[in-house]
Amino acid sequence: MTGALVIAVDGPAAAGKGTLARRLAAHYGLAYLDTGLIYRAVGAATLAAGGDPADPAAAEAAARALRPADLERDGLRGEAAGAAASKVAAVPGVRAALLDFQRRFAAAPPGAVLDGRDIGTVVCPEADAKLFVTASVEVRAQRRLKELRDKGEDAIYATVLRDLAARDERDSGRDVAPLKPAEDAFRLVTDDLDADEAFERAVEAIDRKVGSAEAADRA
Repeated sequence: MTGALVIAVDGPAAAGKGTLARRLAAHYGLAYLDTGLIYRAVGAATLAAGGDPADPAAAEAAARALRPADLERDGLRGEAAGAAASKVAAVPGVRAALLDFQRRFAAAPPGAVLDGRDIGTVVCPEADAKLFVTASVEVRAQRRLKELRDKGEDAIYATVLRDLAARDERDSGRDVAPLKPAEDAFRLVTDDLDADEAFERAVEAIDRKVGSAEAADRA
C-alpha cells in the first residue's frame, strides 16, 4: 500500500456525520479525527480561561496552547462547548493554528476519515472522496433533542431548534471557511435514512469515487 486514503465528511451539526465518519474509518481501516472536537476544545479552553470565544486574541491564544490531552476535557460534547466552537472557528488565527495539525493527521498512512465543516473545501481539498452529510434543521433538532434527553438533560425542542438554526447561520455566513459542500462532494441527505442506510450509501459513493478494489487495497 502506498500513500494515504483521505475521506472528507462535512456537514452541519446533528446531521449524523460523526457516527457515519467513525463507521467509515472502521470499514476502511483508517484513522479517525473529529475536527469539530478540536474547535470545541479551543472554545472550552477559552471559556475556562475566562475569555470570550469571539475575541480573536483569546481564541488564538487557546488554539496555539492546545495539546492532545485537551481533547479529553470533560464537557466537550455539551452545548456550551459547541456554541463556543462555532465562534472560535470563525477566527482566522485559530484556523491557521489548527490547520497544519489536521493535514498532518490526514497524510499519515494508511490515511484517515476527517469530519467537520470545511474538510473537503479547506483542510483536505485534494481528499480522495468527499461527502456532505445534511438534513433539515427540524430533523436535526429532533435528533439533538433525543440525544440530550438520553443524557438526562432537560432540553426543549424550540430551544434546540433555535440554537441549531443560529449555528447554521454563523457557520454558513462566516467569511473564513464557511460551511458549504465542496463542488465534487457527494451530497448525502439523511432526513429519511437510518444510520445503516446512510452508511451503505456513503460506502457506495466512496467506492465509486476511488474504486472498491483500490479502497480495499489501501485499507
